[in-house]
Amino acid sequence: MTPDRDRFIAETERFRQELLAHCYRMVGSAHDAEDLVQECYLRAWRSYSGFEGRASTRSWLYRIATNVCLTALKPRPIRVLPSGLAGPSDRPPTPVPPGEVSWLEPLPDAWIATDDPAAVAVERESVRLALIAGLQHLPARQRAILILREVLAFSAAETAEILDTTTAAVKSGLQRARARLDELEPEPEALLEPTDPRARALLDGYIAAFEHSDARLLEQVLRADATLEATPFREWQSGRATCIHTLDTYVLGAPGDWRMIATAANGHPAAAVYHRAPDGTLRADGAVVLTPTPTGIAHVIKFHDPALPATFGHPPHLTP
Repeated sequence: MTPDRDRFIAETERFRQELLAHCYRMVGSAHDAEDLVQECYLRAWRSYSGFEGRASTRSWLYRIATNVCLTALKPRPIRVLPSGLAGPSDRPPTPVPPGEVSWLEPLPDAWIATDDPAAVAVERESVRLALIAGLQHLPARQRAILILREVLAFSAAETAEILDTTTAAVKSGLQRARARLDELEPEPEALLEPTDPRARALLDGYIAAFEHSDARLLEQVLRADATLEATPFREWQSGRATCIHTLDTYVLGAPGDWRMIATAANGHPAAAVYHRAPDGTLRADGAVVLTPTPTGIAHVIKFHDPALPATFGHPPHLTP
């Protein structure tokens, strides 16, 4: 390994996790974010000899990463949740044909873990699913401006430098982005952190309801105004009674059909999900992310993607 390579790694590697979170906020996909961070470091290495410290290493990397994301976003549709397509429904859930919609993906908390308690709080708050879903509806450059200014606390001048624009354009873009996000985001809720024992109790109750196929247990953990949505289904439900009816009628099945492993994603309690196949094998099915509040679970979002448990470090199937 050359001295330049050693110096490059020493100067840049400590920013990898926060750049991953940044790319995730921009594109709404953990796997895409991984690829974009790799591209960022490849471009950074190629231009490292000409860097010469004209800016801080951090802002230099954010300039590269942001522009990598903006380039990647140009040909892509925005990623959404079912609630971003239409209002709630009491109809049976029907899957959207493959390729018709790009779905938002969860981000494992472990991917952006840090030993700094203050940084943990900031990271969790800035990757909440409600925020990420709202950000995807902003024009890409407005999204970048809002993230750089309000999440990462770059100054207007630094943001202008990163985006190769003017300070006036940054201030105008931020104002428009704030106004649009206010239209999209509901009033902030009082959320429980994933490490709060009350949040873990709600997650455990939700898992128990599935593993025992007992809809009554859902009544104990869901709020009266809870919502339920799942990719790749267009329909989503609002209200505890409607959510429980949907789960009991179409999802719960028999005791032992489901197994869930507790984890955390997007600053929320979550679980890797396995479903029993006809041959009896418990196969990876996806992940579920809960929004816990002091009065119960406010939102349930199930991401149906058999690759997701591996993203959280779990195997493709479990021993019964």
